[in-house]
Amino acid sequence: MDLNRFEWLALRREEAVDPERVIVDAHHHLWDWRIGTYLAPQLLEDLTGSHNVVKTVFAECMSHYDTDCAEHMKPVGETGFVAGQAEWLDAAEGPTVAGIVSHADLMLGDAVEEVLAAHDGAGRGRFRGIRHATAWDASDEIHNSHCNPFEHM
Repeated sequence: MDLNRFEWLALRREEAVDPERVIVDAHHHLWDWRIGTYLAPQLLEDLTGSHNVVKTVFAECMSHYDTDCAEHMKPVGETGFVAGQAEWLDAAEGPTVAGIVSHADLMLGDAVEEVLAAHDGAGRGRFRGIRHATAWDASDEIHNSHCNPFEHM
C-alpha cells in the first residue's frame, strides 16, 4: 500500500471520547516543505472534527526562517509567518493560536535580547517564549537536536 500521509490518515476516523471537553493543543507545527505541506488550512481541517479544540500552541520547527538577515535573527521569520497563519485561522473562525514558542540561540549571551525583542514584534501578541533544544548523545546512532547542541550544554 503506497499512501501519502493524508490518505493514510483518512483511512480511519476516531470519535471523541468526551466531545464537550475543552482542549488546548499544546504543541503543533506548520510547514511547507518538499515532504509535505501543513499550514493553517490543514490544521483547521484536523481540529474541526469531533474534538473541542479551542486553542493551540505552535512550537518552532525551523520552517519559514528569514534568509535575508543575520544568522541569529533567521528564526524570527518563522514567528512572523506563524502569526500570519494564526490570523488566517482567526478569520476562518478556527481555534486560536494562543501562543508561539520560537527558537533563539541561548548561546548568544546578551545578544539574545535582540532576537527576543524581534520575536515579540513579529509574533503580533502571540509570542510566549523560546525553545532551544539540547538533546545530545555521543553516539552516531542517535540523532541529536536540530539546534546542534554539544556535550554538557
